[in-house]
Amino acid sequence: MKIAVVILNWNGKKLLEQFLPSVVQNSPEATVYLADNASTDDSISFVTKHFPTVQIIKNEYNFGYAQGYNEALKQVDTDIYALVNSDVEVTLNWLQPILETFKNETNTAIVQPKILDYKRKDYFEYAGAGGGFIDKYGYPFCRGRIFETIEKDLGQYNDTCDIFWASGASFFIRSSVFKELNGFDVDFFAHQEEIDLCWRAINKNYTIKYNGLSTIYHVGGATLNEENPKKTFLNFRNSLFMLTKNLPKEKLFKILFIRMLFDGIAGIRFLFQGKFAHFFAVLKAHFHYYHSINRNLKKRAEFQVSSYFNRNSIVFDNYIKKRHNF
Repeated sequence: MKIAVVILNWNGKKLLEQFLPSVVQNSPEATVYLADNASTDDSISFVTKHFPTVQIIKNEYNFGYAQGYNEALKQVDTDIYALVNSDVEVTLNWLQPILETFKNETNTAIVQPKILDYKRKDYFEYAGAGGGFIDKYGYPFCRGRIFETIEKDLGQYNDTCDIFWASGASFFIRSSVFKELNGFDVDFFAHQEEIDLCWRAINKNYTIKYNGLSTIYHVGGATLNEENPKKTFLNFRNSLFMLTKNLPKEKLFKILFIRMLFDGIAGIRFLFQGKFAHFFAVLKAHFHYYHSINRNLKKRAEFQVSSYFNRNSIVFDNYIKKRHNF
């Protein structure tokens, strides 16, 4: 079984200097690729000089995460794609447990390792942690992370289990499934496109797994900081895109209506916190969504699973019931 580790890069020389050595050193089973999104720094010359075994793929433009990977992976011939952020440090033998899962479980299409925080290595990292789920209204959360509450890694998720979504920070997928699903939805540009892809895979009756025997460390926010209004815009807009495409027909409009009310409350909260740029980002996200609603409705598949959520409302559980851990 062939595997390719593909790192998407845009002007990330400093990150490559810091993190690429661990990927090259600890991935003898894989061919390592750098997929460059038309960088204007000297990322490519740095990698060519210092890591000659790394294969270079040059995208014509900065396509963002979704289309950037879609374009690059057309040039990668392998069985398994391992999509890895440029701010990820991998550990010894990190690929072996993942490959075993794919070999032993033919219906498993996507796998995520344990994701810990590079800055606090005994804590889980926000984007993925111990495997992802969503609630009825499309809010994502993880084993090890619910909203701002991050759990310490005490071995509580050193297991393997079915999950709903795998983090794009370290995202393993069978190349055949990626092609069957036509890759990431390029309308997302970045953020939550991996959740959308996982949901579409589940709608095709594939399984998604977390394997806690493989560990990586992720910086998180290195490419787009948590406080950036653009990230707020993308997360709010893309959540609505994802729900419109994937919710069961009988639940679609009711769930969307309630989710929009929640978004309104979040926008008002930003307003009272003085975060005016984030308030306008929520408004902009909704205007973009309304403009694109017909296009997203046309993307709906013939079949949508009804059992897509792990909790009714993670917002209610977290803020009202004070349930902060998975």
